[in-house]
Amino acid sequence: MIEISNLHKSFGKVQAVAGLSLTAADGEITGLIGPNGAGKTTSFRVVGGLMHPDKGHAAVDGFDTVTNRIEAQRRLGVLPDVRGLYRRLTAREHLRYYGNLHGMEGPELEARAEELISCLGMTEFADRPAKGYSRGQELKVALARAMVHSPRNLILDEPTNGLDVVSSRAVRQLIRDMRDEGHCTLISSHNLAEVSVLCDKLIIIAHGRKIIEGTPDELRARTRADDLEDVFINALAQVSQ
Repeated sequence: MIEISNLHKSFGKVQAVAGLSLTAADGEITGLIGPNGAGKTTSFRVVGGLMHPDKGHAAVDGFDTVTNRIEAQRRLGVLPDVRGLYRRLTAREHLRYYGNLHGMEGPELEARAEELISCLGMTEFADRPAKGYSRGQELKVALARAMVHSPRNLILDEPTNGLDVVSSRAVRQLIRDMRDEGHCTLISSHNLAEVSVLCDKLIIIAHGRKIIEGTPDELRARTRADDLEDVFINALAQVSQ
């Protein structure tokens, strides 16, 4: 479970997050959506232990991401907005390296790496250095790297951006499988059609605050909109009034 409570974070005069509270439950896929600059990436970085909040707190499985950062990070897999691959390492070497960081080794690690390579369609380039990878190939490696230790909780920033149709479907199925195994997944995406069919719960934020949350069907009913894009636009319009 991922919890954010009354989170505040500013950068100089810019307030990126302003009192955000939310819960992403185990066994669910939670979508966090909002316009650019809404505070999604900043919130993810606080949950990942990369930033300290100015006020409030975040926790992963009950471990505070500031006071118990290492324990929280052990339970978390993160696909960041910047993929950050090591250009001289192959895809397989990335998985081995990150698996080692999480205490994995030997046959267990090799089997898990091979499973992800196959599932995400990386066989063709698995043993080629990352320098020269396409955008989609980089995304696949970064996603596999986040999942290599089978974390109980996942934060995925635009998990299918840049992937072809076949790869996108494989990623969505992998996320659903982890949900069905009881994992907690928090997703940010601008692909509203995708989050509509993938997410169990949606949370719309703007200006660092939560506007509305519920299942896709609940949000459509509450806003009297048939299309999730209309739900999103209507919710933002209410904030601007």
